[in-house]
Amino acid sequence: MALFPAFAGVSEAPDSGNPRRELDWLNNPSFCVGTETSLSQQTEEAPAPEGPPLTRSPLKSEPSDESDTNKLLKQVSRRKKKEKKKKRRHQHHKKTRRKSSQSRSTGSEPDSDSENDSSARSVSSSKKESKKPNQENAAAAVPGPRFVWLEDVQAAAGDTFRTDKKPDPANWEYKSLYRGDIARYKRKGDSCLGINPKKQCISWEGASTEKKHSHKHIERYFTKKNVGLMSTDGDAISRKPEPPSLEPISFIPVKGSDDGVPPAATWLNPLGIYDQSTTQWLQGQGPLEQESKQPDSQPDRENALLKAKVEEFNRRVRENPRDIQLWMAFVAFQDEVMRSPGLYAIEEGEQEKRKRSLKLTLEKKLAILERAIESNPSSVELKLAKLKLCTEFWEPSTLVKEWQKLIFLHPNNTALWQKYLLFCQSQFSTFSVSKIHNLYGKCLSTLSAVKDGSILSHPALPGTEEAMFALLLQQCHFLRQAGHSEKAISLFQAMVDFTFFKPDSVAELPTKGQSKTWEGGLWSSQLPFLRCDLRSEYRAPVRTFAWPSLGSPGCGPCQVEFFEPFWDSGEPRPGEKGARGWRAWMHQQERGGWVVISPDDDDDEPEGDDHEVRDKTLPRWQVWLAAERSRDQRHWRPWRPDKTKKQTEEDCEDPERQVLFDDIAQSLIQLSSLDLQFQLIAAFLQFLGVPSGLSFPDSCRYLAMDENSIFDNGLCDEKPLTSLNLSFSGISCVGRTDQLGCRRWARGHSREGEEFIRNVFHLVLPLFSGKERSELCFSWLRYEIAKVIWCLHTKNKRLKSQGKNCKKLAKNLLKEPENRNNFCLWKQYAYLEWLLGNTEDARKVFDTALSMVGSRELKDHELCELSLLYAALEAELSPDLGGATTARAVHILTRLTESGPCGPYTGQVSAVHILKARKVYEHALQDCLGESCVSDTAPTDSWKRLISLVKCFMLFQYLTVGINAAVQIYEQVFARLKGSVSPAGASLEDSASPLGLSSVLEAVTLMHTSLLRFHMKVSVYPLAPLREALSEALKLYPGNQVLWRSYVQIQNKSHNASKTRRFFDAITRSAKPLEPWLFAIEAEKMRKRLVESVQRVDGREVHATIPETGLTHRIKALFENAMQSDSGSQCPLLWRMYLNFLVSLGNKERSKGVFYKALQNCPWAKVLYMDAVDYFPDEMHEILDLMTEKELRVRLPLEELELLLED
Repeated sequence: MALFPAFAGVSEAPDSGNPRRELDWLNNPSFCVGTETSLSQQTEEAPAPEGPPLTRSPLKSEPSDESDTNKLLKQVSRRKKKEKKKKRRHQHHKKTRRKSSQSRSTGSEPDSDSENDSSARSVSSSKKESKKPNQENAAAAVPGPRFVWLEDVQAAAGDTFRTDKKPDPANWEYKSLYRGDIARYKRKGDSCLGINPKKQCISWEGASTEKKHSHKHIERYFTKKNVGLMSTDGDAISRKPEPPSLEPISFIPVKGSDDGVPPAATWLNPLGIYDQSTTQWLQGQGPLEQESKQPDSQPDRENALLKAKVEEFNRRVRENPRDIQLWMAFVAFQDEVMRSPGLYAIEEGEQEKRKRSLKLTLEKKLAILERAIESNPSSVELKLAKLKLCTEFWEPSTLVKEWQKLIFLHPNNTALWQKYLLFCQSQFSTFSVSKIHNLYGKCLSTLSAVKDGSILSHPALPGTEEAMFALLLQQCHFLRQAGHSEKAISLFQAMVDFTFFKPDSVAELPTKGQSKTWEGGLWSSQLPFLRCDLRSEYRAPVRTFAWPSLGSPGCGPCQVEFFEPFWDSGEPRPGEKGARGWRAWMHQQERGGWVVISPDDDDDEPEGDDHEVRDKTLPRWQVWLAAERSRDQRHWRPWRPDKTKKQTEEDCEDPERQVLFDDIAQSLIQLSSLDLQFQLIAAFLQFLGVPSGLSFPDSCRYLAMDENSIFDNGLCDEKPLTSLNLSFSGISCVGRTDQLGCRRWARGHSREGEEFIRNVFHLVLPLFSGKERSELCFSWLRYEIAKVIWCLHTKNKRLKSQGKNCKKLAKNLLKEPENRNNFCLWKQYAYLEWLLGNTEDARKVFDTALSMVGSRELKDHELCELSLLYAALEAELSPDLGGATTARAVHILTRLTESGPCGPYTGQVSAVHILKARKVYEHALQDCLGESCVSDTAPTDSWKRLISLVKCFMLFQYLTVGINAAVQIYEQVFARLKGSVSPAGASLEDSASPLGLSSVLEAVTLMHTSLLRFHMKVSVYPLAPLREALSEALKLYPGNQVLWRSYVQIQNKSHNASKTRRFFDAITRSAKPLEPWLFAIEAEKMRKRLVESVQRVDGREVHATIPETGLTHRIKALFENAMQSDSGSQCPLLWRMYLNFLVSLGNKERSKGVFYKALQNCPWAKVLYMDAVDYFPDEMHEILDLMTEKELRVRLPLEELELLLED
């Protein structure tokens, strides 16, 4: 029969002579065609076997009616199995494992596959066995070891069956052949599941249940796994001290921290070298239960400690839900928890998991704050923390609404208003100058109403007036930085008139109307009264004014409404020529009006705009920058029509220069404190560029910082003892938008600007007397001296005329009766003569001032300061400490201790007088320290006397004994006062705060560092004492810019920057001021410039002869870290420095990204936009459009620039 049914009809021929012999393989004599259908029918009709169902246990019984062929097959297979076992013992371990895994894997396959595999192995083994003569007959009679064809069996077809030795009962039990549907375990035992666990068990199938004897490769020490072991914490060990032995030992034994007496030798531990755990293991015992519970590794101990802290916080907030600081500490603790990855199973080093960790931390903090607010619904601090946290989740519009709700609930909270203004001011998407300006006005109006008592539901909190003044200064500098200098100047002018020249008839009225509310820039109700319009008829006769009745009910007049007619009358304002004030104008109006004064004939015409475009060949962006800065410098005063020249409002070329009353009405506040009134004048003068000594409040100091004058030493390097500290503090004066890097000197303003400042001084000097008047005169004279210093430094040809004008001013001030005994003015006048080179004239001035002294000796601090400056100038005159100048200085300081007036220098001072003077200084110092150390509430004069006395004594000891004696005085005072000063205490830079121990120690430290620097200049002295003194002082005063300048200067000379960097890192982690970050960046930039100066050849391009050493990346990291805080991200100076640094590297794309990031945080700073025009000239149109969109002041539009270039 053919092997295939298709060849069933092929005729078969005899073997001999058949040409198609090669097709014999298609015939199969054991197959019959007729039995094909009968077999299939019998299989379908066969009944199911009766008996118990199949189980998973293998079959153990064989049928009794086996055929002889099956018996023969069974014997042959048994012999083959025995021989296979012998051969497998000599095979390789890998082949055995592979075969065993193959045999295991075939158990889960269908029967056909297992039979085919076993048949193949049997056939191969039978071929090998056929070579033996005793098995030839059996092998020839059987075609295969397992398979028997049905035709070869001599029995009935219905009774023929075959037993499968390896059945799979799962095919019957699960009705499926897919291995995913079959259970991977087998039950052992017949009891019900869960009743008797001893009689039942479950065994899992698969490769995971069996032991894998994998060959472990030996890993080297440099592999990733072994390198990671180095970062794990080791076990703590200790070496207990033992008495030294005379016998030499070959090794040093190391014992653990918990090692006790070594174990005794036993039969289990014959050598006594096993520890307790090893001995227990040999005995078959485990560790104690308490020992097993203890965490063994360092991460486990840390996690246990963190969990204990979490539980402690939960317990404490549950017991004290009203403790606000406890809730805030719990919120801050979440950062520490998330830094430990083991507690929440968050691995470090992966960016995605870090983001998840940050989000998880924010969500946990938010949940804690919500719980805290539920327990403390009136807490503003918790609500502020929640709003700050929600900036990561909410949209800006949603945040603004939440802020408005919070402000509505707490309108009397000044700190909340300040944070709300900063939030709105730094939102680029919703920012515009007019919107923020109106918001400042709304804030000040609301706080004024609270202070006056108009809002009955919310009383005024302590410090409301001081906070309102700080917000007023913040608004003025916001307008200056946005380019609207005219509005800022007008606001200062209005505040001066509103505060100092207020008529007595309106002094008792509220600041703003009680029934009036400000909505959308308009008053909701207007008071009906007549205004005086002097524009049409300036020389009109007496006119009658119907002023509102001050006592009429329901009228509700206020001071601001009475001030509006004066503002719109055209009367000269503070700083303008002929200004008399609001009070005089109102009295004169009641009596019949002003008498018109004809203008002076010698008035010069103001400077024109003829020289705005000096070189038209330059690129357009350079022409625009030069013209814009020129207009900023000249047009910072508000424009007003000059009635003497018959000007009107239509004559103004730039309408933006005119300031209306509605622009400033909201921001007018009432200052009742005399100290705040004087600070208002000082702030106005400093806004104009006069160094008045006023320090800004911490809330707005870094917002106003926009130029890098804080890094400028001036003449401090040349004259350490007598240099004039102008305290620029990084804040530009009005009209200055210079490029970053230009040195800030008191160059002064234009002719009109200088006249404006003189008019302000003439107007405000009569308002004060005593100490305040003296300080104003001192500020005015120091401003003029600063311009002389600038001329000296730049070798300007205006030095002679400037010096002449300055001396004239000093003499005029000293001629006034109030200033004849003012030692501050005498000191400044003598210092001016010394600067101009007139040494003998300066000595005469000093001697004249000292001769006016009576018997005050060391009790007058102004006299001590005068003598100190005189002696310091003499000491700096000659570098030789043994010359006549030193004798003159010793003579001055010695005569200070005597009762009589100080006479002229006659010669060398005797040793007896020096000893007497030293005793007087010592007794006076002990008395002052005894009075000062009692309490911090001592009078201000006693603190000033202590400062002056210590300075004079230190200089006296330095000139007579040496530098070590002066250092001893400093250490004595420092030891006495340090205990009373708080660590990292902010230096008292706020002039509103009283003078105390902190300021005394700060001034003494400055004198100490100045003496060390002077001594290092004139002689050889190590740098370590000065470095240590500066380090100790900066830890106490991290915001002192003078100390930071000195520290950076001396550290720049060192080749090793590691100490400096460690010190900066320590200060920046603990201190809140921004100065440590700024000076750390400046120190690294100075080092980078030093490296590049070595690499450059004749000022050309940099040659890579020295590696980069990572300075660029470190500076970038410092910038990024400094901007993490709110004060850093909202500081325009920091962004300007960052942008300038990236542009210097040549990375334009990265610089553009930083510029737009800066606008997201400081969108009001005009200098940022101007820097961008300078750095990215191609983007000038887009930048100017952005400035126009945000309503920043653009004084020269591009259309006007095109017209100027065409002319």
